[in-house]
Amino acid sequence: MSKYLKNISACFNAKNFFLMVLSVVVFCNIAFGSQAEELMKQGNDYYQQKQYDKAAETYQKIINMGYEGVALYYNLGNAYYREGKIGYAILYYEKAHRLSPGDNDINHNLTIANTKTIDKINTLPTFFLFQWWESLLALFSLTGWTYLAYVFYILLLAAIGIYFFAKKALIQKYSFFAGISSLVLLIITASLLIINLNRELNVKHAIIVEQTATVKLSPDPTSNDAFIIHEGLKVTEEDHVDNWVKIRLKDGKEGWLPVSDLKTI
Repeated sequence: MSKYLKNISACFNAKNFFLMVLSVVVFCNIAFGSQAEELMKQGNDYYQQKQYDKAAETYQKIINMGYEGVALYYNLGNAYYREGKIGYAILYYEKAHRLSPGDNDINHNLTIANTKTIDKINTLPTFFLFQWWESLLALFSLTGWTYLAYVFYILLLAAIGIYFFAKKALIQKYSFFAGISSLVLLIITASLLIINLNRELNVKHAIIVEQTATVKLSPDPTSNDAFIIHEGLKVTEEDHVDNWVKIRLKDGKEGWLPVSDLKTI
């Protein structure tokens, strides 16, 4: 009996401990969320008062807390643009664009910011089918393609359910074709999702944030210079060695930069 009571007591204590930890986690999330909202409001106030440096610093505090969001990145990009820091402005416009590719305001401001850059890189010629393919992939963000795949998956399940439970042949016929269509669209959407996910994990782009960056032929400060690029240019990260990053431009040029010269999108 005593042993049984001890087991009950141990379970009770474990349950109380779990509830206590859960309460602390919930409380911390609420507290941090409230703090982030307050900082966002404060940053917006600074921006309205044209104190763009303080606005950028405040928005950056929210990011340092682990938050991200379209509005946060967009506002920070605007603040940096007003400060004249084109590289950082493009960096955060690109981050906002990655989360919401179809946002007209983000795309407009990103286009305007890119006109302020010094380097105008001529891209390698692209076959028109590849351009269509890239446009299709950029139609939605990674989250958007995920939601779309879920929608077609649910429609497929609904069509299967209706087909088996419907009593009329006409309804079964319609549900059959609806199921086939949903399956095809699900396969296409899932394929596009996987491709975007693979790019997200394996293809990294970055923005040059230094006003002038000297690209080296090898990851060594004493190496010969390859070429010079400037603030705001978007590059592809190819490799990392210690504190150096191998980059590739749109025209195919490659070289090495210190990690401090650029920021990953």
